[in-house]
Amino acid sequence: MPPRWDIIELLFFAYRDFVGDPDDVLDQFGFGRAHHRVVHFVHRYPGLKVADLLDVLRITKQSLGRVLKQLLDEGYIVQKSGAADRRQRLLFATAKGEALVAQLAGLQTDRISRALRDFKPDEVDAVGRFLSGMIDRDDPDKVLQAILGADSGMTRE
Repeated sequence: MPPRWDIIELLFFAYRDFVGDPDDVLDQFGFGRAHHRVVHFVHRYPGLKVADLLDVLRITKQSLGRVLKQLLDEGYIVQKSGAADRRQRLLFATAKGEALVAQLAGLQTDRISRALRDFKPDEVDAVGRFLSGMIDRDDPDKVLQAILGADSGMTRE
């Protein structure tokens, strides 16, 4: 099968612009894309374990540690011990973290809404199925399983 240059390049440019909007905001705080992903998933899944976050992000413990420390020190997230297992480190977004996530998600939602403006509902569902189909289904990640199971494609929140 020949390469799908059309889709490959559209995905490159779509990703560039999709993350570019938040990048401009994050840069004002001295944050990068890793900070965005951490605060996003911590906000979306309150009580997320550090170990599960490592699995979701597929980054090293050292990389996460640096980003996590900055987000903790600057008050965007808090870390609590697990009730049943005090060794567990559970992460929660603070009001400051939630506000940042809302701002970044707003920018991305605006871009998505513009792109889907003239789509019919079944076409929007097809986009969700396409994007979902791009994700490795054999991934053992618990959060990814929750996303795929709960959203079954796209969330319209």
